[in-house]
Amino acid sequence: MPGIEHYRVPTSLEEATDILQAGKVTILAGGTDLMPQRQAGRLEFEPVLMNLRRVPELAGIAEDAGVLRLGARVTITELLRSTLVRERLNLLWQACDHFASDQIRNAATLGGNLCNASPAGDTLVPLLALDACVVLAAKPNGTLQTRRVPLGEFLLGPGRTCRAGGELLVAVEVPAPAAGFIGAFYKHGTRPGLDISTISIAAGARQEGNVLRDVRIAFGAVAATAVRAPQSEAALEGRAPDAQALEAAAQQALGEIRPISDLRASEWYRRELIHNMLIRVLNHVCQR
Repeated sequence: MPGIEHYRVPTSLEEATDILQAGKVTILAGGTDLMPQRQAGRLEFEPVLMNLRRVPELAGIAEDAGVLRLGARVTITELLRSTLVRERLNLLWQACDHFASDQIRNAATLGGNLCNASPAGDTLVPLLALDACVVLAAKPNGTLQTRRVPLGEFLLGPGRTCRAGGELLVAVEVPAPAAGFIGAFYKHGTRPGLDISTISIAAGARQEGNVLRDVRIAFGAVAATAVRAPQSEAALEGRAPDAQALEAAAQQALGEIRPISDLRASEWYRRELIHNMLIRVLNHVCQR
């Protein structure tokens, strides 16, 4: 392949970070974002192409002490088939059910979807709502080091993250929602399962008596990154989910988004969708 001088397939995290530390490396996992970008001329391969498929530390789905660890090279299909994800992180499971086609799901990885950092990335929105953080690893001084970064701080802009050149995304850690938490994911598009979303919404809460607690709301495709909506959450926290409260949350949302006009929708249409569909999604959450 043009530009590639060496093809490396590390079999441990230590080996993978050693290769990265040497520099000039293109990382390959599922390739479902990488290869189209290369073919479109938006990306050039570095001299070293590193395939992560044999790094065991990047695999697996597990729960420990109330935190779910999702390996960076776990595929969307693996997330969909995981009973643990479906039961404990149902909001993420719903988003995976709207993710592309079966063929893409079989190859696409969670880590790749996050590192691609599309404002419309399907897994980013529920993970933001679920207070996820990413685990990054590097060997800057010959010793393996890791750091944890909240997902909202990891995402910097379209295609941009805070991952340094020598760092590798190892896993995503998600605190399990409290008992009784119910969430819903909504994605709008001509063909929602296959198209890039026009907008997407992840929302959830617990009902404690007549009021909502632990309200979570996040949006996709309405700003430079997927975004959390703290003002919309605050408009609902501790309130009964009546029409007035839902409208207040929807109005707050309009001040938290920065949509653009593009081929998929105008700014006006995205704002209308966020207002109307957030109310519908929240109604759905409260009726379940």
